Amino acid sequence: MASNSTRYYLLGERAAVLESVRPADLACQRRIWWLAQTLTGAAGLIDVVPGMNNLTLIFDPDADDGEAWLERLRRGWTQAEEAEPRVRRVEVPVRYGGRHGPDLAAVAAHAGLSEEAVVAAHASVDYVVYFLGFQPGFAYLGGLPERLATPRRAEPRLAVPAGSVGIGGAQTGIYPAVSPGGWQIIGRTELTLFDPRREQPSLLLPGDSVRFAPRENSDD
Repeated sequence: MASNSTRYYLLGERAAVLESVRPADLACQRRIWWLAQTLTGAAGLIDVVPGMNNLTLIFDPDADDGEAWLERLRRGWTQAEEAEPRVRRVEVPVRYGGRHGPDLAAVAAHAGLSEEAVVAAHASVDYVVYFLGFQPGFAYLGGLPERLATPRRAEPRLAVPAGSVGIGGAQTGIYPAVSPGGWQIIGRTELTLFDPRREQPSLLLPGDSVRFAPRENSDD
């Protein structure tokens, strides 16, 4: 099932997929987020997974068939064109630089700015969570000021601390757990980004609006 700009297809016996074939943009993502919010909790639906330009529904094949879910996606996508997703606003406190942000100087040098100017610019805008990926709770944030875009490190670290705030190319993000990584680390938050014991394990969700709030870096 397809239209000029949207594809609908089954992935195995338990998943139905909506995929926009247009270039990714915020308007498309907002439709995906709204539809994901609308379908979450529906009977027979096991999981709703919004991605970049796509939405995947994991369903119970004993409760409903895939073609029915494809039809729900098609109808919902049409309704989503006129809808606005609910927006949560999340403030993330960050200690920039020092041992918390060992690559702040490198980002400043690449941008031709002082470290203070990088911090001010990074914390001056509202970011949008486009999707979660890489590891549980890792949010890819859109909205990084263009002048702060910095290539990834030539040599990735073997262990980036949990809560590290990094820049990778034109995106910024926060590492929920210790992991290898090549993003430029400019700060760290004490917030727990992912906790499987919580009712909603991921602190950040697709469609959220995120603002970084600098905190005094007094322990260096």
